[in-house]
Parts: sequence; structure tokens; C-alpha cells
Amino acid sequence: MEEFAGDDNAFVLYFKERIYATFTGLAIVLVVAAAEHPEPQHAVLALLLGVAGITIAGFVSDVIAHLAVHQHLPSAREVAIMVRIAGGAIGTVVVPGILLVLAWLEVMPFSAALTAATVVYIVTLAVVGWFAVRRSTLPWWKQALVLVALAGLGFAVIGIQLLAKLA
Repeated sequence: MEEFAGDDNAFVLYFKERIYATFTGLAIVLVVAAAEHPEPQHAVLALLLGVAGITIAGFVSDVIAHLAVHQHLPSAREVAIMVRIAGGAIGTVVVPGILLVLAWLEVMPFSAALTAATVVYIVTLAVVGWFAVRRSTLPWWKQALVLVALAGLGFAVIGIQLLAKLA
């Protein structure tokens, strides 16, 4: 992320927002897949609105947190960074969104699009986790333990999201 070079805090926020948006997108896809009569149009709209909502919420929370900590509104440069961070979250909807649009256009089966979108989100989470662990200075065996713990926590989040859907 060249645009965040030298700004570790912005880099952290960028990854945090991508992870939130990825979990949100995954939850939406899982809920749509578990629905009684899911429709591709509904899935596309739910995914776009859900990820847009979490992205806007993240941006607003950054502005509020900045105001609370620094006692003034962010500068134009800081707002630009916040917008780039939010843009990373929006990017998480591109591939799954395209898959769902292809199902809407009847280019591929809807169930296949939902499965592929789920796989995209899970792989995204795995790659981001692996990237974070690989950047660490931990010994290899601690990196492996952290990666296993992150995977376990990721599956716990997915499980909780599915339980919330069933409740």
C-alpha cells in the first residue's frame, strides 16, 4: 500500500477496515445462501448496501475518534487518508459482487455464485491473516500458532454470524 508508506497507523486502519468489510460481506453472503428463497437481485443489493454501510460507519467512526482525541476536525490530508482507507473496504465487494451479478444475468447458477463468493471472502481473510503474520518478527513457530489462532477466531466469527441468522 504505497499510499500509506511511512504512516503505520493509516496502514493499520486500512487493513482493519478491509477485515471488517470482508466479514460483513461474508455474513451477508452466508445469510442470503441460507434464506428460503434467495434471489440474485436481492443478494447483489444486500451485499452492496451492507458493505457500503459498514464502510460509511468506519469513516464516520474515524472522524468521531479523531475529533474526540485531537479536539478538532481532521485536516483535508487526514480526510483524504480516511477516504482511501474506506475505499479499501469498498474493494472487498468487487469480486463477490461480480459473481452475484453474473448469477443475476443467468450467466452462472446462483448457488455457484454464492459458493464462489463465500470462498473468495474466506480466502481473502486467510490471505490477510497470513500477510499480517508473515510481516511480524515472531519466530516461525509463533507465527504458525498465531495463524492457527486467527483461523480459529475467524471460524468462530463465521459460526456466530450463522447462529445470529438462525436465531
